[in-house]
Amino acid sequence: MEIDWKNLPFGYMKTDYNVRCYYRDGKWGELEVSSSEHIMLHMAATSLHYGQEAFEGLKAFRGKDGQIRLFRCVDNARRMRTSAAYIQMAAPPVDLFIEAVEKAILYNERFVPPYESGASLYIRPLLIGSGAEVGVKPSKEYLFLVFVTPVGPYFKTGFKPMDVMIIRDSDRAAPLGTGHIKVGGNYAASLPATVQVQQLGYATSLYLDAKEKMYIDECGPANFFGIKEDSYVTPQSRSILPSITNSSLMTLALDMGMTLECRQITVEELETFDEVGECGTAAVITPIGKIFDPQTNRIYTYGDDAGPVSTKLYERLRAIQYGDVPDPHRWISIVE
Repeated sequence: MEIDWKNLPFGYMKTDYNVRCYYRDGKWGELEVSSSEHIMLHMAATSLHYGQEAFEGLKAFRGKDGQIRLFRCVDNARRMRTSAAYIQMAAPPVDLFIEAVEKAILYNERFVPPYESGASLYIRPLLIGSGAEVGVKPSKEYLFLVFVTPVGPYFKTGFKPMDVMIIRDSDRAAPLGTGHIKVGGNYAASLPATVQVQQLGYATSLYLDAKEKMYIDECGPANFFGIKEDSYVTPQSRSILPSITNSSLMTLALDMGMTLECRQITVEELETFDEVGECGTAAVITPIGKIFDPQTNRIYTYGDDAGPVSTKLYERLRAIQYGDVPDPHRWISIVE
């Protein structure tokens, strides 16, 4: 199969194998390699009825030296354990998570895009309640699965500013709900707003806090950040998923001598930022060119090109991921 690496969309492509592990009788079994894209699931599985499901997203990159680099896998493993604990699922141990991810990469090595193609190997670990229950209670059985697929940029524009729209008539997550963990229900809740704003010509939605509708929360699929002079500013909220990419950018901002501010950001403060953007595993950084507020009919503009600080952060993080510069924070592991 010939793959046009430079024109890959961000979507699913069938690869050769996936890796699975079952939790039964109070313990995790052995890793299994499967060539099937399908799973057998009981019609009364808790994942289908009560939302016992969590997932992760991370990437692997092929460097100039041909080696495959995995970015911050241990942090994804720990975040999945946090998600699992909150919704009462058995969590795969960190070592099991990492072993499954590396095995999935190696069994699908031919799908790791070449260096300088602009593409990467997206990795999707998935944890679901597979046991049958009728009545709201945790499952006694779980399936942990890892599949991979080569992907291009999350947004078609790539590293170019996009336009977003503030949403007030929809909430992605409640302050004391599941916004801080990575579960499918949060994304289901974001779909109405996503479809609405895309029909109006915007790339994605920008959520405000669910309680007061005063503060920036996050974009539908990613964390929000703003650059104000020499400060990197990002919202602090329990409704926001702690992004591993955002955490990495905060560290790089500090390396660059910037000040870090994790705090509430009012809508009115949007006019004071030099640059704004969203960040996450899928997009890394996507600059924002305009933010439209339909309540006030106001448009906040930040330019048609990515700002200098966002560009520097983006290029620095990508260089670390591909092994083009040293990795002082030990984020990279080599898959061998």
